[in-house]
Amino acid sequence: MAELSPAAAERLPLAAERLTAAAERLIVALDGMGAEQALALAASIPDLRWVKVGLELFTAAGPEVVSQLRQQGKRVFLDLKFHDIPATMAGACRSASRLGAELITVHAAAGRDALQAGQEAAMEAASAAGQVPPTLLAVTVLTSWEEGRFAAELAIAEPLVSYVPRLAALAASAGIGGCVCSPLEVTALRAAHPAPFALVTPGIRPAGASPGDQRRVLTPAAAIAAGASQLVIGRPITAASDPAAAFSEICAELR
Repeated sequence: MAELSPAAAERLPLAAERLTAAAERLIVALDGMGAEQALALAASIPDLRWVKVGLELFTAAGPEVVSQLRQQGKRVFLDLKFHDIPATMAGACRSASRLGAELITVHAAAGRDALQAGQEAAMEAASAAGQVPPTLLAVTVLTSWEEGRFAAELAIAEPLVSYVPRLAALAASAGIGGCVCSPLEVTALRAAHPAPFALVTPGIRPAGASPGDQRRVLTPAAAIAAGASQLVIGRPITAASDPAAAFSEICAELR
């Protein structure tokens, strides 16, 4: 086997560092799977750091799937979108934090009292359990909503362009660590909420990929350039013929 030149050898640690940095920005959504399939897919992508466990997988497999993914060394985004009265929000966030989830979604529309209760309970539970303190992410408006249907079905006349920032500001004022938002909303939200406020964006589709049921989408590189902290990507990776290769291609785009 040919030896690497000194210049090439020097580039190896930098390349590995860039791969790690890119991989930390990607969260693979394990949607539409049972526990066995989700665990197998997560294990099949060597550089995968983050996975998203949503309502479908959590309902089918239960909290144990979070523990099993963590045993693989994966970091877990628990996307259950809690929306309830303050006491129930606190209890749900407390339980999620004890599981070791590092990102937990709550609906901003639950209001300031419920958001604060969830935030305080999550921090206390993580500290007591010796877990990494999680970041709560407020859901503003789901990326499946379109402007006209949003107004007609929910009777909310305020345009999305101002309604989303309103909910993000409410979440920030309640001490929530970030938001889930459409990639098309990232630029404005980042201007209003500098890092370390997290902006996690679904609705990410590589160039040429089908948007599926998402309506407000961007490519991975464009979303990061706009100010996103992390990207949630599902089917372009999980439905690919070679998920590990698809993951690597997106990492290369981000690098």
